[in-house]
Amino acid sequence: MLKKILLMGLVWMFVSNGFAQHGKVAPSGFDVKKELTAYGKIDTITYSSKTVGTNRRALVYTPPGFSKSKKYPVLYLLHGIGGDEKEWFNGGVPHIILDNLYAEGKLEPMIVVMPNGRAMKDDRATGNIMAPDKVEAFATFEKDLLNDLIPFIEKKFPVKKEQSSRAIFGLSMGGGQSLNFGLGNLDHFGWVGGFSSAPNTRQGKQLLSNPEEAKKKLKLLWISCGDQDGLIGNSRRVSDYLKQNNVPHVFYLEPGGHDFKVWKNDLYMISQLLFKDVDYSKLNDLSPIGFTPETNVRRAKYPQVLPNSKVHFQIHAPEVNKLQVDLGKKYDMTKDANGNWTVVTDSIGEGIHYYSLLVDGMAIADPASKTYYGMGRMASGIEIPFAGGDYYALKQVPHGEVRIKRYFSPVLREWRQCYIYVPAGYDKSAESYPVLYLLHGGGEDETGWVNQGKTDLIMDNLIAEGKAKPMVIVMMDGNMTVPGGGGAFSEAPLKVFDRELKEVLMPFITSNYKVKTGRENTALAGLSMGGIQTLYAGVKDSQLFSALGVFSSGWFANQKELTDPQYAFMKEHKDEINRNIKSFWVSMGGKEDIAYNNCQIMMSKFDELGIKYTYSEYPGGHTWPVWRNNIYKFSQELFK
Repeated sequence: MLKKILLMGLVWMFVSNGFAQHGKVAPSGFDVKKELTAYGKIDTITYSSKTVGTNRRALVYTPPGFSKSKKYPVLYLLHGIGGDEKEWFNGGVPHIILDNLYAEGKLEPMIVVMPNGRAMKDDRATGNIMAPDKVEAFATFEKDLLNDLIPFIEKKFPVKKEQSSRAIFGLSMGGGQSLNFGLGNLDHFGWVGGFSSAPNTRQGKQLLSNPEEAKKKLKLLWISCGDQDGLIGNSRRVSDYLKQNNVPHVFYLEPGGHDFKVWKNDLYMISQLLFKDVDYSKLNDLSPIGFTPETNVRRAKYPQVLPNSKVHFQIHAPEVNKLQVDLGKKYDMTKDANGNWTVVTDSIGEGIHYYSLLVDGMAIADPASKTYYGMGRMASGIEIPFAGGDYYALKQVPHGEVRIKRYFSPVLREWRQCYIYVPAGYDKSAESYPVLYLLHGGGEDETGWVNQGKTDLIMDNLIAEGKAKPMVIVMMDGNMTVPGGGGAFSEAPLKVFDRELKEVLMPFITSNYKVKTGRENTALAGLSMGGIQTLYAGVKDSQLFSALGVFSSGWFANQKELTDPQYAFMKEHKDEINRNIKSFWVSMGGKEDIAYNNCQIMMSKFDELGIKYTYSEYPGGHTWPVWRNNIYKFSQELFK
């Protein structure tokens, strides 16, 4: 078995991408001229441009069987920064690609216009193509397109003039133009997309100021890029913004770089979708490959996260009889004749998820992914990105440090370890900082809030934006082994935790770090098990803490021997608790959170007792995406 596992780990990293050959990319020969019964025609046209003040040229493709007595929709197909109106013809052979598709009956007849997107009098792709005036000419082309070229095409060719019959797509610089012009002129274009869009692509609201209008008017919105393209960040940024605003679109990720191999494939794919009914639910599964998540080990190609947040696992293990992926739900993998196992999961929620491989029934960590202490053991983790994750992204801001500190505990009579976040400038500053003690959940340890929770990145970004006070955050190991003490949520381990926190750790931090003392400068928070520890230690000593954060937690409704004394204490000390705790922050991951019912019962009791608190809810269940959002919001409430 060990031999099998080692073999899997090695082969997983280097296995080729066989998944790309399932009708999700153009077939071999799609761009090769064939003997057909009919062909389209390409002509050069010249039109007068009032925008530029000269005559300009474009190529026009008319389909096989073209008739002036018939009306056609129009595709405007734009080139890149180093090209001109002939770039598509020379490098992309659109006439061949489209002729072959027409012969197979896969296209709606359309006219394709390939203009020169460099709107200036000398529009040749010569000299310094990055010169400011030439770059500016690509932006000027918007006026030329709308005011000169489109009216000319509609006058000289039998084309439909409705917005729903007009499409604009382009590659690289032309991809940015297509997105800018298409989304900026929704009354003109119903079909919009960019292939490997360049940095000229506008951002956020500047690109699309009215998402609701786009939802109503667009027939298809397409974003595509090769997985090895250095400009892929532009496409991801656009897709993220569209996701944040719930604008339907296709993000098609494909093998390749910044070249015509990719762009010819893009034309093949989108041309079959144009001027037909669009079903986004089917197109969301179109991408042949996915992104390599940040949780993969170096050089590991799998698992891959597809643009629709499904995960593609692939492994070579010919000697294994049964292989599954356990992501909370078990997925059976299928083996081909070469011993390659594959499976694509359902769409997975954003954030980090623990998983295991079940090899002939035995659970092991995936050697292709990083491991994390979770579920009471080391487990594989996979990070699913999402559009709202900017608050924990690694950015060009001043960064603090996470320090690992060992200390001896007289209470537990053993060496312990804690993680400590100090903000940027901590060592050079003469000032002291307020301190938050932050607790993990059951089955995890002091590493969780950094490794899974990204707390340091969240705080770096918040502090840089002025949204949170600079603070020290202490993340302790909350696991208390008490012989005969029962489970982690019983009285005995909670008492030991309380002593460890207040008699050992807090004095140690005060003596060794530049932290302010006093209730107004001290906060306590935790998730799940850490939330119960926060309730136990924080409420009864409210003179120590100005804020308590209880994430995805609450007293157990059926554990009266523990909770009844807590509620009795609250009833007797209600005024003191409300006066001391300025922010009693309770949060849940929605109804799907396993602690939801207990929390609702606890808050009802708080209401009955007159305990003041703030409730927050973020959908996602009992998971790290929820807790990342919790610390993001809670930390902004502290020490004000």
